[in-house]
Amino acid sequence: MRKIILPLMVVLTSAILIISCKKAATVSEEQQIPQSVLSQIAALGFSTNNVIPEEGGYIVEGDIFLDAATLSSKPSSPRLVIATEEQYNTFNLVTGLPRTITVSTSGSVNAAVSAAVDGAIARYNAQNLNLTFQRVASGGNINVKIVRNAQYIASAGFPSGGNPYNTISFNKRYETYSAGFLTTVLAHEMGHCIGFRHTDYMNRSYSCGTGGNEGQETSGVGAVHIPGTPTGPDAASWMLACLSATTDRPFNANDKTALNYLY
Repeated sequence: MRKIILPLMVVLTSAILIISCKKAATVSEEQQIPQSVLSQIAALGFSTNNVIPEEGGYIVEGDIFLDAATLSSKPSSPRLVIATEEQYNTFNLVTGLPRTITVSTSGSVNAAVSAAVDGAIARYNAQNLNLTFQRVASGGNINVKIVRNAQYIASAGFPSGGNPYNTISFNKRYETYSAGFLTTVLAHEMGHCIGFRHTDYMNRSYSCGTGGNEGQETSGVGAVHIPGTPTGPDAASWMLACLSATTDRPFNANDKTALNYLY
């Protein structure tokens, strides 16, 4: 099968399918984003390209959901740096360690997606972190919600108040993809929920083929380099912005370093 690049979002052309944590379609005139919102997005350190309106907020950088409260926040940190392809976290992380984070699902979840949720949980728990993930029937700290007709594969947000972001939206259209792909996507979105940014946020074209710096500001959510991770490209990182339809990215050595440093 021909290789397909998927940014955890999706754009279909006559020649290729591109997916990133989510890929925006062209925004119609009636969906134009107000300049005031674009300014808030930029002030938080995110790219204002291909912003997708979503109920309760907006999706940026393919798969990151920003609600109204986040858009109006003004976090800051002296640890902000600008560098190349490395592992990065936001200023907001999960606190109260050691801690168990429960994960549930809602909507029409097929067996493949359900197994991928368990697989993503297993990948994290195998690292013996101070964060333990546990599957529950409902009401999880993180809930994987099945959505239809979305312009992306999956999306999530960043921690707030020391708690993980509480929702991963997964596009039902992709539920028949391979087990490795599904597990990688869900582990990636769980990474956002606990505070990780894209490994290639400063050069999105590295994994997506197109795009530039996703943006950062000292008053924004931040992109804090995690000590011990490389300053060069890291082709196998689970937090790269884009992936192919056949991608399976278990944690590599640098990912494990990043996870163990933070948690």
